[in-house]
Amino acid sequence: MLSSRTQSLVKPVQLPYRENEEWVSPDEQDIPSDRQGDLIRYGKDLIIATSTYLGPKGIIAPLTNGMNCQNCHLHAGTQNFGNPFSNVANNYPRYRDRSGRVESTEFRINECMQRSMNGQPLDSSSLEMRAMVAYVKWVGHLVPKGIKATGGGVGSLPILDRAADPIKGRQVYSIHCVRCHGDNGSGVLSMDSTAYIYPPLWGNKSFNVSAGIFRLSGLASFIKNNMPLGVTSASPQLTNEEAWDVAAFVSAQKRPMKFFNYDWKDIKKKPMDYPFGPYADSFTEQRHKYGPYRELMKK
Repeated sequence: MLSSRTQSLVKPVQLPYRENEEWVSPDEQDIPSDRQGDLIRYGKDLIIATSTYLGPKGIIAPLTNGMNCQNCHLHAGTQNFGNPFSNVANNYPRYRDRSGRVESTEFRINECMQRSMNGQPLDSSSLEMRAMVAYVKWVGHLVPKGIKATGGGVGSLPILDRAADPIKGRQVYSIHCVRCHGDNGSGVLSMDSTAYIYPPLWGNKSFNVSAGIFRLSGLASFIKNNMPLGVTSASPQLTNEEAWDVAAFVSAQKRPMKFFNYDWKDIKKKPMDYPFGPYADSFTEQRHKYGPYRELMKK
């Protein structure tokens, strides 16, 4: 039998997750001390400091707009409801309606490179791609196939009975968001101008209109559960209405117009808040963008 002191030094084994169990990211001390571990650690660096490697002044290649993966995947993809990587290893490859194909992890990462970072794709066989894939899969490696870890994505908000209001959202932005993202939404660059301390929310350096976060439902949920920075889903600062309205304000601002010809080939599968026609219903782009959504959900 182990002594009480020895027992206190033994690290408990982290077991695979069960359905509906709260997800906690794995301990980085468990990353192996071998070549695969080095690849995982490099992948984490790429997620945190994407612009250092792949931004406009990137040391590997100038592929992106200067944002970091971590701007949307908070705490290197380990924060619940902050777009964590908890359900990558157990979910991919997977079919997605947007592209109308079975997507690999590499394809999904390049979608973020081209949409959220308004950039160019990485070579799928490159060291950087292999490292990012290794890291995002490691983060969720304890979640078994067929089990969906809680806290994935950005959560969801009850829909409003009215349209989201950009004018009201401007007031919310001025109170809660302007101190980090600026009055013109351009964010704050680092001293050496290689990356953003706080990312731009609109303008030519922000995500483009084909990014998933451009849609109001995802943007509002992300804001509610994670913003202002430091907030969590357990202790939000904004009301649901404030989150919807400020999302409407941010989404209403100008940003890169970039489209992909394979998106939503089956228009019947377009989400209720996808703001570009044609649609399988008679509602306008304005209605699909801002709501109210209740009638759209009945279509």
